[in-house]
Amino acid sequence: MTANEDIREIVRERYAESARQLTMAAAGGSCCGSSGSCCGPSALDGNVTTEGTVVFGSGLYSLAEAEGATAAVEASLGCGVPTAVADLHEGETVLDLGSGAGGDVLISARRVGPSGRAIGLDMTAEMLELARKNAVDAGVTNVEFLHGYLEEIPLPDASVDVVISNCVINLAADKQVVLAEAARVTRPGGRFAVSDVVADVDMDEATRADLAAYTGCIAGALTEQEFRSALAAAGWTDVEVRPTHRVHEHAQSAIIRAVRA
Repeated sequence: MTANEDIREIVRERYAESARQLTMAAAGGSCCGSSGSCCGPSALDGNVTTEGTVVFGSGLYSLAEAEGATAAVEASLGCGVPTAVADLHEGETVLDLGSGAGGDVLISARRVGPSGRAIGLDMTAEMLELARKNAVDAGVTNVEFLHGYLEEIPLPDASVDVVISNCVINLAADKQVVLAEAARVTRPGGRFAVSDVVADVDMDEATRADLAAYTGCIAGALTEQEFRSALAAAGWTDVEVRPTHRVHEHAQSAIIRAVRA
């Protein structure tokens, strides 16, 4: 197994465990098993700092933003609200990279309407099962959840209008390939709108070398300039990086937007 495959398997198993815990909690059991908190894979202790600031999870969504997708949003492990800045329109096709329990997919489906389509892509079978159940429970039909990898998106060229993601791209071992794949499936003029973790330029090597921190959305993060350069190399233009809140002493969450050339 290659180093990249090692990283992928570590991330997959952590998120599979989160899905199992969420499913158990929904069934009336406890989600606080021996493996740790199911409140989100964070390098911090859960979703909230000791000062009370929400940094990961459903607490980042307003009631209005979560409307119609409350159960799925409550299972969010993300670091932002990409649907709040994606500027979705009726009839568009939206792809969510690393869709997890499906919250952002369900929100997107409501915004693009019956003539539009929302697609979730995830590599974790347990998360896909949970997302599909959430879609059925929410009565949303213009959605589809696909099994696959960010580095090998199972969609045709130029088939989506918008790519969104919530704190997932930083987990990929080869982010340049991920951004290139996102560009490949996006129509010219299409949009990229993600929430992700951006590393400080002085992130220490000890943090980066900590493989376990990949599942905490920290060690794998790019710096702002690295993200900008990678997007440009993949064929994205008009790149915007807007920090939203700090999630670690060496990293912050940001909204990252771009346009497909």
